[in-house]
Amino acid sequence: MAFVLRIVRWGLGLFFLLTGAVKLSDHISAELHRQMQSQFVQFAEVFPLKEFGYRPEPEQYLTVVGWIEAVAGVLLAVGPQLLQEISNFTLTVIMIGDIYTLLVLKEPLTMYTPATVCLGLLLLLNIGGREGKMKPKFQ
Repeated sequence: MAFVLRIVRWGLGLFFLLTGAVKLSDHISAELHRQMQSQFVQFAEVFPLKEFGYRPEPEQYLTVVGWIEAVAGVLLAVGPQLLQEISNFTLTVIMIGDIYTLLVLKEPLTMYTPATVCLGLLLLLNIGGREGKMKPKFQ
């Protein structure tokens, strides 16, 4: 089981590194980067903290999310245990925010699939990592 969780952690780490890089630069895929830029205009309009008077600039929002995903992806894949856990939590919050945003925008169900799968895998990593730490002291 530990081997499977390690593969999932590396795969998710690489996935988030790549999605973050696409948000940060148009060198990987100019078309995807432009698509992300236009999506983040909509995402900024329904930003959860908007109710408290804060609405981020779309380009700044894209950049911040891109850096968080890229750094957290690297740390999730190859960081020490504590940083893996922090990265997992951070990426979980990002995925919950992504799903919330898609719900508010009433996007088609197919748009939810990547965020939902990633959230499920992040939760699996969290549960799987805890399972190994919760061995009974007395047997």
